[in-house]
Amino acid sequence: MAGKQRDFRLSDHLPNLRPDRQPPTPDELPRQRNGVTPQMHGRYPDYNVLDEAGHWDEVTRRLVLERIEQVPPIRFFTHDEALTLGVFCDVVMAQDREPKIPVLNVVDAKLFNGELDGFHFADMPDDRETWRRLAPGLDAAARQHGAGDFAGASEDVQTKVVDALAKGKLHGEVWDELAPDKTWKVVSRAILSAFYSHPWAWNEIGFGGPAYPRGYARLGVGQRESWEGAPAFERDPVKDTEQRGVRGT
Repeated sequence: MAGKQRDFRLSDHLPNLRPDRQPPTPDELPRQRNGVTPQMHGRYPDYNVLDEAGHWDEVTRRLVLERIEQVPPIRFFTHDEALTLGVFCDVVMAQDREPKIPVLNVVDAKLFNGELDGFHFADMPDDRETWRRLAPGLDAAARQHGAGDFAGASEDVQTKVVDALAKGKLHGEVWDELAPDKTWKVVSRAILSAFYSHPWAWNEIGFGGPAYPRGYARLGVGQRESWEGAPAFERDPVKDTEQRGVRGT
């Protein structure tokens, strides 16, 4: 991913430390030594939230482990839709190699089961329809860049299409009837929810996992429980970006 410009910034779940102000590539972060993170690199190489599974209640433990062991099959999307949208989710979250969190499978399961947010924009269709129309919309946008479709486009074209979607600048065909900026809000919310509900993402960000029944006691700034992960470096990405005038959208 070196040299890529990702203005849409959902990929910045990795700390922004490179001199060119782009997020580091996976290989620039420590190799994961305990447990799994997306692409097996991260700030907490010796931390595995699953090491604490014995401290969780039975129901919580079962639900968390199912997210790894029982990936839901694709049932809502067609094969062609899933091919396009799977690539889209990977581009958004900068998942460029295995292991990857199966973001689209989680989104698909919620849509198939009708587990929606309970609200949507008044001038937008149901979220299920928004997701379905996104797939041909991405293909249409890729064709404007000379590609046959989104899934088969170059990484540069894919990134440009996603960036334009995030900025509400797509037009033509699907996008003459579907607002791209609101589409982005709908789908990015679902993507983030799916990604950060997965234990591998918890390992990447050093999240301590479920608090029940043990609970958290060290709640002060800079404090962490004995079982929480220690980062491989201590630079605060929030303060660092503020000092350098870097701000994500």
